[in-house]
Amino acid sequence: MHSSSTAALNNDMRRAIHAMLRCQTQQQGSSKWQCRHCPHQEVTPLSCGHRFCPQCQQRTASNWLWRQQSKLLPTIYFMVTFTLPYELRPLAASHPRHLSPLMFKVSAQILKDFAAKQNQGELGFTSVLHTHSRQRNLHPHIHILVASGRYDEKKKQWHKGSKNYLFNAFALANVWRARMLDAINQHPSLALPNHLPPKWVVDCRAVGKGLPTLKYLSRYLYRGVLPDKDIINITKDNVTFRYRDGQTNHWKQRTLPTLKFLMLMLQHVLPKGLQRARDYGFLRGNAKAILHQIQCLLLPLLQQLLGIEPLSQPMRTCPCCQHSMRCMGILRPR
Repeated sequence: MHSSSTAALNNDMRRAIHAMLRCQTQQQGSSKWQCRHCPHQEVTPLSCGHRFCPQCQQRTASNWLWRQQSKLLPTIYFMVTFTLPYELRPLAASHPRHLSPLMFKVSAQILKDFAAKQNQGELGFTSVLHTHSRQRNLHPHIHILVASGRYDEKKKQWHKGSKNYLFNAFALANVWRARMLDAINQHPSLALPNHLPPKWVVDCRAVGKGLPTLKYLSRYLYRGVLPDKDIINITKDNVTFRYRDGQTNHWKQRTLPTLKFLMLMLQHVLPKGLQRARDYGFLRGNAKAILHQIQCLLLPLLQQLLGIEPLSQPMRTCPCCQHSMRCMGILRPR
């Protein structure tokens, strides 16, 4: 990559490129495996483990999904989506380290404040940052999966929520716009563009039980920006990929010069240390006792959730005798 393309690369993108180039090569090192039953041994190159690498994230996805499944409640769930307008995308591209945490903070506080007005107790929700549209253009938005219902910790009471209504989407959008603009104005490293739309978009809809939505979010979180199966054709000069059109639900294709395609993908590399998924309210990490109280209150309804499969241990099967193999150690390059 040369000239303007190299200038557009930041350190996070460079780290991702170097990690993926090393992935499952001798540079990364290898693991040695021995069959427990016969003399067969194997040496396997190690993965890079980078969260942008599509080869490495399958196990991470299943672990996250398992943890989130264990927090599910037998209630209706809502998906609330807070979207940044088109005019702020250049700011999102140039300052993701500053803008993304603001999006998490502001959207979470809005939901907490709307719930507090109704005075029924605390919400529990999971926020996930998405950065791309179906065409893989930069399109930052936060999906928030919210359990319908509130928990009053003082009274130890669960208040059942409505099946059809969480909050007014237009009211959410107005507050989202006002608070994000205020937060950007107050941030020392961020500056607003001259033109901003008067109306922003927040979508709020019931999605039924939470598990299908969690599966959708986990696929996005850890599969990489573009699954291999959606790359249709690669030539010396161009890459063609497919995407599903949001309006018609039909497959469409997009062809780009190779360098433009790579930059399209790399703009979605997150800053180092930025969490893409966060839990709030009674789902947060230090509220396990509160979540357990809620699950006990709803115990008769929780029977349907007891089929959650436990985490699987890393396993390797011997190709000679089909018995399990054990890891004998890791070999790192000198």
